[in-house]
Amino acid sequence: MLDFKQIAIKRNMISTTLNLQINLHFLFSLFFFLFSFFSYAQVTSSIDSTKIKIGEEILYTINVQADSTDVVVFPEEQTFTPLEMIESYKTDTTFEGAKYRLIKKYGLTQFDSGHYTIPPQRVFINNKPFLTDSIKVEVNDVMVDTTKQKMFDIKPAMKVKSPPFDWLLLLYWLVPILLIIGIAIYLFRRKKRKNAAEKQLPPYEEAIVALKTLDNSQLIKENKSKEYYSNLTEIVKRYLDREVDEAALESTSDELITRLMMHKDAGSFDFDLETIRKLDLIFKRADLVKFAKMNQQSGQAEVDRKTIEEIINETHEAVPEPTEEELLENQEYLEKLRKRRKRRKWILGISGVIAAIILAGIIYGSVSGFDNLKDKILGNDLRELNEGRWIKSEYGNPAVILETPEVLVRAEASQTNADKSAVSAKDFFTYGEMNSPLYIMVSTTQFSQKQDIALETALDAVLDDLEQSGAKNMIVKRNDFETEKGIKGLKAYGEFNVQVSDNKVLKQKSTYELLLFAQQNGLQEVLIVYQNDGKYAEEIKKRIEASIELEISEKDGQ
Repeated sequence: MLDFKQIAIKRNMISTTLNLQINLHFLFSLFFFLFSFFSYAQVTSSIDSTKIKIGEEILYTINVQADSTDVVVFPEEQTFTPLEMIESYKTDTTFEGAKYRLIKKYGLTQFDSGHYTIPPQRVFINNKPFLTDSIKVEVNDVMVDTTKQKMFDIKPAMKVKSPPFDWLLLLYWLVPILLIIGIAIYLFRRKKRKNAAEKQLPPYEEAIVALKTLDNSQLIKENKSKEYYSNLTEIVKRYLDREVDEAALESTSDELITRLMMHKDAGSFDFDLETIRKLDLIFKRADLVKFAKMNQQSGQAEVDRKTIEEIINETHEAVPEPTEEELLENQEYLEKLRKRRKRRKWILGISGVIAAIILAGIIYGSVSGFDNLKDKILGNDLRELNEGRWIKSEYGNPAVILETPEVLVRAEASQTNADKSAVSAKDFFTYGEMNSPLYIMVSTTQFSQKQDIALETALDAVLDDLEQSGAKNMIVKRNDFETEKGIKGLKAYGEFNVQVSDNKVLKQKSTYELLLFAQQNGLQEVLIVYQNDGKYAEEIKKRIEASIELEISEKDGQ
């Protein structure tokens, strides 16, 4: 018989072996799963330096390890803000067995000093996104040691020869100007001739002149009956339109004869029936010639021309003389016409002057720049301040010495959060308002007890006071600052919106720069706020900043 104890031991061994095999299988499966997951794609990033000077290039590298069948897409847009991508280099590929490694490099830079963070970059592998780590970068100013820089005497002014006159440039401007003047003279003369032509003769004289002009034509000799009769009927219709019936020109031949009969029956004009009949016959003959191409007998055209002249003469005698009211109305009409022509001349003259001003503006703007033209016409407060005479003066105690476009005016200094200890004296000087194109403030504070001032803490308090004074949505960047004479301080700069009332905040952002200096027993502050116009405001700020000098106490200077 089998020993049950041995059987139980064998069963336990078998169970243990099976459990061990199952666990090993699970561990191997988990290991291969994790290995396949991590080996599927590994994305890392790095930079060659975490500290650079302004404008230097940072080499940002993304490494991707993936299968040879994977599709990898690197970022190509400007996704490195606040840093700027200046170049995207070609992707390098290295093979490692069944895997391959992709190396993508980017050239980045920043032109403002400060502490920045390169955001995570998104890399797509088979349409699945992978993010890199964010990296911090420090951008420093380029410092110049003026104590080691060799100084030279100021060189005297030198006379230079004026450049030769550019006749080709003159030709480029002179030809278009002469062409425009020539076109203007031509249009003026053409208008003058047109106005002269519009001065019509009286109806009767105009008709007789037109008949004589028709006699001098060669239409009959050239056998152009259609054109001849068209002109002949046009002459008589125009005469009747001006003297008898205003609708004569727009009427057909039959309609005109009917209207003449109506005028006779109404007693408006004393027409002879024989005259109307002759005119009717000529109209019908003219229609046959014009539309049916009927050939006329020799001499018929001359007879019809003579008949038309007789009709015009008879009609002229039958037309009654104008009454005084009609003459008065005609005089009023002529006066209105004269005023209209005078007004038209004024409009043409003013238009010519405006056109000349615009042309002169285009030429001036092309030579000296359209921004300069705009400033001359509309004015530019910042430009006037920048190009005007500057004043160098001392403000407060310990004194802040700087150059400004205008003298700063002493203002009442209020107790602020920066005054955390007893203040023995505080001076406050300003120019402009916070929402003006340019605002300058200089503040000096003396403490009653000697103390070491932490600039970072003081700067936080001053920025808080600035926000309480109406600076909203502030963007703050910080950096160390040093004057040209080597006095070190702290600088904060950025943008904010100015609050002008309880419920109104200016949409246009104002740019600011705040400089803070600490002495053993004092605090000196310079604030510049301006609406950036892209040129003059920045020049004003740089000039003020470069002119700053500070009065240092003897103990501080030791």
